[in-house]
Amino acid sequence: MTYSFTRRAVLGGASLAIATLGSAPSLAATKIQRLVSPGGIEAWFMQDATVPLIAMECAFGGGATQDPNDKPGVGHMVAGLLDQGAGDLDFKTFHERLDRRAIELSFDSTRDQFRGSLRMLKDNRDEAFDLLRMALTSPRFDAADVERIRAAVLANLRRDSTNPSTLANRKFLEVAFNDHPYARQAGGTVESVPKIDVADLKDYVRRVIAKDTLKIAVVGDVDPESLGKLLDKTFGSLPAKAELTQVADVVAAKPPQRVYVPLDVPQTVVTFGGPGVRRSEPDFMAADVVNQILGGAGLSSRLFREVREKRGLAYSVHETLLWMDHSALFVGNTGTRADRAGETVEEIEKQVRRMAEEGPTQQEVDEAKSYLKGSQMLALDTSSKLAQALLQYQIDKLPIDYIEKHCALVDAVTLEDARKAAQRLWGQGLLTVIVGSSPLAAAQSTTAPSATTPPPAAVQPGAAPSAATPATPN
Repeated sequence: MTYSFTRRAVLGGASLAIATLGSAPSLAATKIQRLVSPGGIEAWFMQDATVPLIAMECAFGGGATQDPNDKPGVGHMVAGLLDQGAGDLDFKTFHERLDRRAIELSFDSTRDQFRGSLRMLKDNRDEAFDLLRMALTSPRFDAADVERIRAAVLANLRRDSTNPSTLANRKFLEVAFNDHPYARQAGGTVESVPKIDVADLKDYVRRVIAKDTLKIAVVGDVDPESLGKLLDKTFGSLPAKAELTQVADVVAAKPPQRVYVPLDVPQTVVTFGGPGVRRSEPDFMAADVVNQILGGAGLSSRLFREVREKRGLAYSVHETLLWMDHSALFVGNTGTRADRAGETVEEIEKQVRRMAEEGPTQQEVDEAKSYLKGSQMLALDTSSKLAQALLQYQIDKLPIDYIEKHCALVDAVTLEDARKAAQRLWGQGLLTVIVGSSPLAAAQSTTAPSATTPPPAAVQPGAAPSAATPATPN
């Protein structure tokens, strides 16, 4: 839900002390190693000489939650500026070096992490790592560059102010998280971005970019010894410890609630969701299976079948699980004609109630499990995708052999597990945000609520949503 800059940045990792996985059916899994450089920089690494490329992904803890309360968007601005000049290289010279060697470098501030990506040809690895080192340790933040990136951010924020999907997502997070940092706009606002100065940018880098929260994944044509030396040179001079503001765990606001945001657009957008399942919870895999059945990828989900195929209410409708460091959600989206918004919301709520009360069938569970097992391997078909996955596994505190274990974990989900997960996810109803031009049809429910679900409250613009309930920290 944040605007990403064209270039992205990364961190790699390697080691001389190598813990290799044991024998495994997957060739990729058998090559994944835990590498520790001579200087103690740790990374997950897979050596692959199929093509002379190296892909690297990294993350520092923090992200948008570390923005000052009154200045959301600082991390987002930093992400846009780190490759705009560093050390003794101004913007033009820095980018000439990137372009001359076809080095892809970029950064992004998500809600919980400050992330980077780096891709290069094997022969250009020394220069690529050196440019990354400079970007992390000595960004210039020249006035002209700051103003250019600020103008780009503001232009996108103004454009998004009339984008119904963006408005629906923003309002959904506000309703779900109230005054928690997750409710803030990670990319900033038209009010906050003009107030961000160079001192804010430098302070963010000083507090966030440090070795103690650093996670690294590297896939490509480089040997462990060479990579270990590169890691030490690139990250060795970073501060040992970050100075992060503590962020509380939070549970999303309890459904049902409904918010209508008036906007004169041809198509009404609906975002719906509610409290989800944390990645670390035992119920997560069952939730993943049952979510695939209700609104997951592909054309066979219940929502797609009932909302689009049978009734023609929308071109697409989908739902996904979203987990963060301090909370979790399920979130769905669709768009429809303004005069059919009420009918669309009604049908979504009907299918959610049905799944919560009856659960899936055994056939649906079997088909969802088959899809999830197959799609995972298809999602790891390039070095960049594999590096991104290995980084996410580290962030999620999954074992290094998770790729090997994934299919067995999916297979272990029973019909009863799936039914319990469905009741947990959807038994309370939905938080629903409707953005469009037909307030009466959208803001009022046209169906009677189930016996166990109270009628949704219609929240008009400006009304305060229910406060999110703090969860017990793990």
